[in-house]
Amino acid sequence: MAFSSKQRSDIFQAMSGKRYDLLIVGGGITGAGIALDAASRGMTVALVEMQDFAAGTSSRSTKLVHGGLRYLKQFEVKMVAEVGRERAIVYENGPHVTTPEWMLLPIYRDGTFGKWSTSVGLWLYDRLAGVKRSERRTMLTAKQALAKEPLLKRDGLLGGGYYVEYRTDDARLTIEVIKKAAELGADVINYTKAEQFLYDERGRIIGARCRDMLGGLSYDIRAKKVVNAAGPWVDAVRDQDGSKTGKRLRLTKGVHIVIDQKRFPLNQAIYFDTPDGRMVFAIPRDGKTYVGTTDTFYDDDPAHPAMTEEDRDYLLKAIRFMFPAVGITAADVESSWAGVRPLIYEEGKDPSEISRKDEIWTSPTGLITIAGGKLTGYRKMAETVVDLVAKQLEKEEGKTFRPCQTKQLPISGGDIGGSHRLPAFTAEKAKEAARYGLTEEQGARLAKQYGTNVDRLFALSSQYDRSTGLMRETFVRLVYAIEEEMAAKPTDYFIRRTGALLFDIDAVRREKEAVMAFMARYLHWTKEERDIYAKELDRELRQATLATGGDDRQIINQ
Repeated sequence: MAFSSKQRSDIFQAMSGKRYDLLIVGGGITGAGIALDAASRGMTVALVEMQDFAAGTSSRSTKLVHGGLRYLKQFEVKMVAEVGRERAIVYENGPHVTTPEWMLLPIYRDGTFGKWSTSVGLWLYDRLAGVKRSERRTMLTAKQALAKEPLLKRDGLLGGGYYVEYRTDDARLTIEVIKKAAELGADVINYTKAEQFLYDERGRIIGARCRDMLGGLSYDIRAKKVVNAAGPWVDAVRDQDGSKTGKRLRLTKGVHIVIDQKRFPLNQAIYFDTPDGRMVFAIPRDGKTYVGTTDTFYDDDPAHPAMTEEDRDYLLKAIRFMFPAVGITAADVESSWAGVRPLIYEEGKDPSEISRKDEIWTSPTGLITIAGGKLTGYRKMAETVVDLVAKQLEKEEGKTFRPCQTKQLPISGGDIGGSHRLPAFTAEKAKEAARYGLTEEQGARLAKQYGTNVDRLFALSSQYDRSTGLMRETFVRLVYAIEEEMAAKPTDYFIRRTGALLFDIDAVRREKEAVMAFMARYLHWTKEERDIYAKELDRELRQATLATGGDDRQIINQ
């Protein structure tokens, strides 16, 4: 089925006329992974997401596909081993959205980590995660650690551990997974809320009445099995089913701040302990340095978590503690993001102590719920859920499906021929870009972000119209986002399709009026719709600069 926001209404209506093997509620990375796994096995699949794809936790993480080194301290050995091995799979299946990142863990006198314990811990981490020889840890002297990152605090520095993590664009990873599921036959739609479950005469769940949050129409989508993969809203969905008993979620909030590298010229990704013993990442990316995360209990609206001054000050204090020469202040913070983690409640534990393990529950009505887990483990979580669905369908209907196919299945844009081919592929596309009116730098940037889908963006360049007020690169990204990634609003484009609001907020301010005007014409918005979407984008801009000390500080409380 098409994946264009221009055809959302037609897609939704068509979904109401089918009966699926599986209906998934939730379009974050967990739901996306389940849709891809199920579709690749031959199941008929529907997925509905009440916001945009990845709008919740899956666009608000630390943007690392990592094995959870700190969980070794909690003796979560099995989880570290499993998600550690998954990192390489995620990377090979989508090298354009995931990349190895060497991480430095500095060791200080009286710090959380000692030289011996760090060496042993990283050695164990490498073995559990099956890390290839070229990416295994090395131990550094203090002099070597400072050569890697001269900004580090020198007082008490004993050395460091040097090991590989994997950096990702979490929102684009989610969207590429969903696009691949759609390519394999899954019917997926955003801004569509499952408002009420449908049941047969025996009280077994058989689908959901769903409402288009943009158009207002409601349709019934029927399925033999229903999976609740709603992330922070898992318990709300269980409430609808009348099955929120036993274990429940505990939401924690994580905040990240973004600083221009002119002010914080970090060379090297750093994983460091703070004065209170927590661990924080500082990571260079696209001319910026971002730092996070906090970890505090959260009880407000999961759709709109925001950074507070207390969150900001915690991270600034951490930066000043580890990088004292930089002199970062609130005025240096360009933007921020906040997200909530849906963890499974464990009484008496602090936020950072609660396990990141995933669990699956089946209610008396047959609703299957997946909760907890980590971004890194999304594919394995999906495999476990779809194994369960396949087993139930075989038992109840005699239908059989292929075993899991996703271990070596490239996601959309990832069919490059393996991660080792990415540099050559990027170089080829950079040279090709001139034929389409783009610079080599733009071609390389598009190839890295869109992988093998870059040819589609190049083709769109022939439609470029200067009178739109858009730069050519923005034009092709925007049309592609609308036509092939179901972007329906400016916030979808600026936050989840490009990440600009997080990492290039000045570009959002420059381009927002032209993008708004183009989308209004292209998608035939009414004046009321345009006003709503403009206010929504302005709210996101304010929230990104909330408590930063930046240009928008005076309108925090408006």
